[in-house]
Amino acid sequence: MGKTALVHRNMTFTKLSIKRSEAYQAIGEATSKTETDVWVIFRALRDSHTQFGLRPNHMQTLQAMLSFLKPGQGETVFASNFEICRRVGGIDERTLRRHIDRFLELGFMTRHDSPNRKRYRVRSSDGQCISYGLSLSPLIERANELMAMAQEVENRRRDCIFVRKQILTRLAQLEEFWPESTFPSEVRKTLRRKLSLAEYHALLTKAEAECDLMSTAVDAPKATYLSANDGQVDRHHSKSIKEDKDLERAEKPEVRTLTSICNQATAFATNTLRTWEDVEHHAQTLAPMMGIHASTFEKAKKAIGGQKASSAIFIMLQLGNRIRNFGAYFHSITLGRRVHQFNPSLLLERLANSERAHA
Repeated sequence: MGKTALVHRNMTFTKLSIKRSEAYQAIGEATSKTETDVWVIFRALRDSHTQFGLRPNHMQTLQAMLSFLKPGQGETVFASNFEICRRVGGIDERTLRRHIDRFLELGFMTRHDSPNRKRYRVRSSDGQCISYGLSLSPLIERANELMAMAQEVENRRRDCIFVRKQILTRLAQLEEFWPESTFPSEVRKTLRRKLSLAEYHALLTKAEAECDLMSTAVDAPKATYLSANDGQVDRHHSKSIKEDKDLERAEKPEVRTLTSICNQATAFATNTLRTWEDVEHHAQTLAPMMGIHASTFEKAKKAIGGQKASSAIFIMLQLGNRIRNFGAYFHSITLGRRVHQFNPSLLLERLANSERAHA
């Protein structure tokens, strides 16, 4: 074998013709024309090092060892332990030996010892050579495996970020429409830890279930003649300021109408409910029993008025098990986005029609 052929053969160990996967973007920077592919392989292992039980200091040692390779000089490291330790940054030789043993166990390098334990290369007159040292050819031969592993790790990382963002979106919705719920704060504590993709998916499933519960609570009457998400309310929105005022007045029912139709709430009263003051006082008593915080009830009174807030309590209790969560439902129709769709008079009329239809 001629000297030119020998050099060409040795160069293949350092500058490989390995096509980098288009999908693998975790390496970050594109490989330049002058950069050897061995560094692409190194970065692939660096990005997936936890899959092999390696730590960052292992990778620092490997990086130092790779830096001793020269183009056209093969894949064997001839530097002494002392020189490698210096290039790593001054680690002790015992640590270096542990790192080398770990790479040997994983099959990323092989050791070819000379009789005197020195590292060097000898050549014959016809171009043959024998290399004594730490060979990194196993690492290079596993390039495709490492690239695939790095791509898998990168995909998993991106999926974790994607699912985590979905969870945070659900939590924001719950915090806006269901402030009494303790679920968001509990999940946020869990998100402080580094979770697996499966754990993120499990949290997302729970968050979606909580959102479904809230949504069902708000929209529960849709399955009956009643509808808390009543589309007909939109048709009652006026086309003029005068009609808007008429609608606002129409939304407030008479006390007698409210107490007669909502007999479930009236049954809990110790005295006859004759005035709105009586109704509001009774609604304020019922709210905590229904899982609605007193502060939320007070906020609703300030937002939409005591009469509408109290009417909401009476109507909700009359709907009973058709509402899965009173707290979420009350917040949505008095303080949430559906506040403008809440029409007590219309709902009372439908309640009355429903009762007559089932009579």
